[in-house]
Amino acid sequence: WEGTFDHLVIDETFRSHNLTIATTVFAVGKQLLHHFRVGLDVHYYVFTDLPGDVPGNITLGLGRLLSIVKVPKFDRWQEISLRRMELIQDHIQREAHYIFCLDVDMRFHGRVGSEALGRLVAAIHPWFYMFPRSEYPYERRTVSTASVPQDQGDFYYQANIFGGALEDVHRLTKTCREHLEVDKSVGVEAVWQEESHLNWYLVKNKPTKLLSPKYVWDDARGGKAEEIKLVRFSSVIKNKAEVRENP
Repeated sequence: WEGTFDHLVIDETFRSHNLTIATTVFAVGKQLLHHFRVGLDVHYYVFTDLPGDVPGNITLGLGRLLSIVKVPKFDRWQEISLRRMELIQDHIQREAHYIFCLDVDMRFHGRVGSEALGRLVAAIHPWFYMFPRSEYPYERRTVSTASVPQDQGDFYYQANIFGGALEDVHRLTKTCREHLEVDKSVGVEAVWQEESHLNWYLVKNKPTKLLSPKYVWDDARGGKAEEIKLVRFSSVIKNKAEVRENP
């Protein structure tokens, strides 16, 4: 939350470790590409089925790298989220200390820096942080590997941004990938696809750092809530019928 950290102190602490942050963005079909900036060395991985549409004149700052990874165009928009866990696990191995996974339809309003680093980092969903646990939209059907019992769970997490140390994110993506494949093999799709599996994992493996909703606000909510002093990162309002070419 705003006011709980001094970014100058935290930045200086992490800067001395010469860390590299891998940042993954998936831009498949008609979705939009935005920019991610932190005060550390960053390697951007843009996964897209349209590599020719990524501007070739992007100016990167010192310590920044950009890799374009071509992926197939999926038949259904849900498949993008289902395959993301697999692609993260397959393409990012040992070239970074931390990995952060971002949705492409997001906008930065301010810095997101080293205060967001931790072994396992999750963002509290901006629509549900004031709701009781019984109203969290977890997958409840026991037929799915993402099922969360009614008496479990601390928060409902947003899949727009998650990350952490390399080995911790690999463990998360490996588990979620395996669970997604099990569900698919029996014809089951969790209610919120990868977000349901992410929440199951974070119920069983509690995050070491929580990002407040200011790191994953939703522009569709209109103005920020009274307790949100500053929005740093938000989901843009979009025409879902336009950007999701397939139902």
